Order: sequence, then C-alpha cells, then structure tokens
Amino acid sequence: MIDFDHVTVTYADAAGPVLVDVSLHVPEGELVLVVGPTGVGKSTLLGTVNGLVPHFTGGTLAGRVTVDGRDTRTHPPRELADVVGVVGQDPLSGFVTDTVEEELAYSMEQLAVPPDVMRKRVEETLDLLGIAELRDRPLHQLSGGQQQRVAIGSVLTAHPRILVLDEPTSALDPTAAEEVLAAITRLVHDLGVTVLLAEHRLERVVQYADRIVEVRADGTVSDGPPASMLATTTVAPPVIELGRLARWDPLPLSVRDARRHAGALQARLSGRPSPLPRHRSAAPARAEGSLVLSARNVVVRYGPVVAVRGVDLDLASGQVTAVMGRNGSGKSSLLWALQGSGPRQAGTVTVNGTDPASLPPAKARQLVGLVPQTPADLLYLDTLAQELAQADREAGGDATLTVRELLDRLALGIDDNIHPRDLSEGQRLALVLAIQLSAAPLILLLDEPTRGLDYHAKRSLAGIVDLLAGEGRSVVIATHDVEFVASAADRVIVMAAGDVVADGATADVLVASPAYAPQVAKILAPLRYLTVDQVTATLPVDQVSATLPEAVP
Repeated sequence: MIDFDHVTVTYADAAGPVLVDVSLHVPEGELVLVVGPTGVGKSTLLGTVNGLVPHFTGGTLAGRVTVDGRDTRTHPPRELADVVGVVGQDPLSGFVTDTVEEELAYSMEQLAVPPDVMRKRVEETLDLLGIAELRDRPLHQLSGGQQQRVAIGSVLTAHPRILVLDEPTSALDPTAAEEVLAAITRLVHDLGVTVLLAEHRLERVVQYADRIVEVRADGTVSDGPPASMLATTTVAPPVIELGRLARWDPLPLSVRDARRHAGALQARLSGRPSPLPRHRSAAPARAEGSLVLSARNVVVRYGPVVAVRGVDLDLASGQVTAVMGRNGSGKSSLLWALQGSGPRQAGTVTVNGTDPASLPPAKARQLVGLVPQTPADLLYLDTLAQELAQADREAGGDATLTVRELLDRLALGIDDNIHPRDLSEGQRLALVLAIQLSAAPLILLLDEPTRGLDYHAKRSLAGIVDLLAGEGRSVVIATHDVEFVASAADRVIVMAAGDVVADGATADVLVASPAYAPQVAKILAPLRYLTVDQVTATLPVDQVSATLPEAVP
C-alpha cells in the first residue's frame, strides 16, 4: 500500500537531512506506530505519504514514495486526497468551516460524494466518535480535545484507504482516547484501512500496533514487531520501562499482560514501606503551604453553556496541582478565569488581596502567568532574539535573570536567528515558559503542557516544575497526561461538567480512579506505586532481578 524507496528528505538551510535513506513497506490493513524523540522527523515521515513533503513544506525529497501505486513526486496532495486522510498536530489550523456538522461534510463535498451518502456518513461518524451532541456547535467554542475528535471525524467521513494521524490523542482525556483508538482499530481490522500513527503517549497505543517504526536522531529508520522494537527504543511507555527493569521476557505491551508477570515483584514490594510522596528539589523561598490564591464561586459561561459552575479553590505556595477531567469539563476555562484574561461572569479571585482581572496585563503577569495549550499563540515576532528582547523590555529590568538565561535553563542552545514558529513543540513550550517566568509570577498556570513532548522531554519538564515549586511558586497544570501527573503533581483536582468532583493528594485520587490510574498503579495494584522511579527507589535493580525466575512464566 505504501512504499518508501531510499527516501532522504533535506530542508533548505538545514545542517543535514531529516530522513536518511529510508526504505519501508507498509501493507494494506496494518496499524503502524511511528515513534522517536521530539523533533526527530516523525511528522516529516508522515508528511511524505500524502505529498505535503515536499510539495507544501519545501525542501528536497530524494528517492521515491509510492502510495497505492501513485508516485508522490508527480501526484500532489490534491491528487491523493481520495486515498489518504491526514490529521495533523493542530486540528484548529486545519478547519475550514464554522460548525461541527459542516466540517464533517466538507471533505466529502470536495470529493463529490452524493448528498444522501454524505448524510449517512456524517451520522455514522458522529456516533463513532461520541460527538453527536456537538453537531451544531461552532468549532471555535470547542475544547482542544473536542476539536481533535472533530478533526479525526472530518477525515473518516471521506472513507480513505490510508489514515495518517499525527498525535491523534494528545488533547484527549483517557476515556476519549480509548474510544478513538478503538474506532481506529475497528477500521483496521474490519475494513482493511492502513493507519500510520505518530504518538508520544505510547502507553495508550502500543497494544494496538501491528508494527513499530522508529525514527532515530540521525534520520535513519528501522521497523519491526512492537515487543522486539520496544526492547531497545529510546522512548518507551511505563509498562515497557517496568518490564525492562524487571527483565520480563517477552516484554508486555499492555497492563493485562504485565500483571501476569508481576506477581513476584508485587510480593517483593509488599514487604517494604509505601513509596514516599515527591520531595522538593529546593527549599521554598516562602513558607511552603502558605495561601497564595483564593477563588470563590467562580462561574464561566459561553452563551448557554456553563463551563465552570461556582468553583471554590485555594492554591498554596510550593505546591504542584494537576487539574484533570474529560474534554469540555471546564479545565481551560478555569485557568483563564484564574489568570484574569478569560471571561468570569461571577465569583472572586484574589492573589495577595488583588484580583488579577483588575490589573493591566503586564501587572497581572507578575501575579499569575499562563502558558496556553498552543504556546505559539503568544509568539509574534520574526526571530527568537526579538522575542527574548521584547520579553526583557516588558519585564522592566527588575528580573534577576534575563529571558535568555531562563530559556537556557529549560532548553539550552537554541539559535537566536531561528523563527519561533520553526521551533519544535518542546522548544516553543520552553520559550513561552521562559517569557512567562521573566515576570516572576507567584502562580504559574500550564494548559496541556506535555502535548508534543516525548518521555525524556516530559521528565525534564517535571524537573522544571519541581524547581519552580521549590522556589515557592504555586504551579497548576491542566492536563490529560496521567503519567506526567503521577510524576509531577502533589495534588489532583478532577472536574466534571464545570464542577470539582475530587480534590486530594495525587496517590489518593489517581489510585482510586480506573480512568486516571497510571500504568504502574494498575500493574502493581493494590500497592500504591505510581511510577517506575518509585519502584526503582524502593527496590534496587539487583533485587528486582532476583525475582525473575518466579516472575517469568
């Protein structure tokens, strides 16, 4: 179905090729998972399948990519649209209509599908992805996760033979992600659709993959069965990391398979003290636990839709709080209301006795900084150097560190002359985080900060969050990434339909939830372990290995 024949892709002014001599065959009806570190070239590999690379992106493609017998060098994307459906990392940028139903129908209109067939496919897709209640909603009013499901649906209605998905679950809550992946898997198994899928949250996907393609930092590519590939890949989900630690063979790809191996490891751990909560990497600058923000009866509405319903919230210094909940539960709306830039129809928010909404934006940033879901929204100048200089001017010269010094703490060595839009997702996040930190806010709000980040980058981000809390700041993270929450948060708040339905210590909330429990917690239940690092700290590797004769059937 898809053939790569010695493909090398090089962009103008790049130090070297992004992809190097890639030869790969993807047969019909296979789900292929593309893995690799952030910024390594996974999106470029996917973009060659429908001709976006190089027809749209520019650069040079050597070799040949053939899709259903069509050479992408001579067939631009419009001539592959009936065969290949593509969903990119940023769904909103790909929308061309105003409402959900119109967007689902648009691709079929371009392919001249008869109206009666269009209506039937729209209804099937609304049900398949669980978005029937969104039918008439304006696209710009949807949450990020809802937009992502609509973007996937807009591709599915055209019934392509090949689906190319770039991080399709990055903005979805765990339950929605399972539903979308189940729908995609049904298309593969029942209809023979070929799927190429790049995803950083591998814990959600590996059990569904028929094959894994790894893109390495040097641009080379290898592929093979999931278990054998994940034994050596540079990125791996917690279930694989735990399997590597305990040397389980074969490596389990799912929680169910891992539990079959885990009996002896559970027995070994059960005789030891419970894992301790996370410890700060630095002493707080102010008294840890002192109140820095108080919100009472916060209400946010968008027309008839109530996004936040009378929420009360207190935030303490030196604390990392995760806000979780299904798509559309009100997480982002709450963060914007706390920051002061978003709508708030009722309630009060006070930081050191002041409501951030009553201050000019520059003053409000000194109290509460916010990094939105799409950090690029805050970047508007032509070079990194210009963004840094502008941020330093807005900081007023009172900051202890320049924005460049802050950025180098987060992501060292980014060229001053690069355009901010050409940065990787992780680099853009680091830049906007540095800009927000230049105002030295007491409270930092992060909205879905792990989108586009691999496991190594998320580990670095967790370390940065830990340092910020260690300096006495209060950090709030709205996210669906349960594995990141397990490693980074002290407290978890769960929202549903605009209300707070759970609020407590991370282990208490996550372990008690089938939807939000991380993989290690599910594998080692009823023990209260959340991460592989906790297992490693509690039980040294040599003692884990000693359990192997009993652990491997």
